[in-house]
Amino acid sequence: MTSFNEYNQDPQQFPFLSSLKSAWQAIKEEFSGFMAHSSAEEQGIAAQMMGPQSKTIRTKGAKKYSAFGILFQGYLIDDYIRTYNIEYPSCGTTEAATKVQALREQYFATLTQTVTTVNQANGNILRNVYFGTFHPGLDIKLHTNDNPHMYRGYLGLIVPEGDIAMKICHDKLYWREGEFMVLDHSYPHCPHNYTNCDRTVLVVDFFKPHKPRKEVTQFEQTQVAQRMQDNPYSLGVFGQSDTAREADFVTYGLAHQLEWDKALGS
Repeated sequence: MTSFNEYNQDPQQFPFLSSLKSAWQAIKEEFSGFMAHSSAEEQGIAAQMMGPQSKTIRTKGAKKYSAFGILFQGYLIDDYIRTYNIEYPSCGTTEAATKVQALREQYFATLTQTVTTVNQANGNILRNVYFGTFHPGLDIKLHTNDNPHMYRGYLGLIVPEGDIAMKICHDKLYWREGEFMVLDHSYPHCPHNYTNCDRTVLVVDFFKPHKPRKEVTQFEQTQVAQRMQDNPYSLGVFGQSDTAREADFVTYGLAHQLEWDKALGS
């Protein structure tokens, strides 16, 4: 039986997640259908314009993590691009928003409808919803996410057997297909994938229900403004404050990771 605590929350506390859990097979099929039937150009658009890019989270070797999604800071991805006037090397704001809206509507209708319905019924509690894939060999350095206002839910979609897990504090947690894991990422954590297969989950960030909504909304607005100034391609998800203290590496038996930066280079 899973032992829940301050950083590993019981998903049943959050009934608004049940709609996503109930639709997990359809959501998985939408992801698999996109990966199997979309063109190289469409996959490039998803990776470049629909996925949060981090400049701070470090991983060993080549990039082994990919992500793209439909909701960021409570906005559908096309509305987010328009709201923040994001421009890309290949196209401007209007063209980028049009392209991602077309992909969202063509490939992710069930996910879009489910997320929209949940937010309409729960005061826009969902903030970010995106697919996160760990490719074989992924090993991310210990870090924290400066998100004290939200929890991060993971709905397992494609989870291979083997050593693919999330180390958070002193726990090692495993994803399960069709099940939610809900973590507080303000605690030190580092995931890995030591299998030969991809692992894909639906990442669902949501406001902590016990915190006053005005307080968390104001914090998000301030935080996202700074993150977008630092890196507009972060989509407000990652920022420069997403770091662990040196003491955390020692506390959780990962002091050797302090040498990673030397091996990784700039």
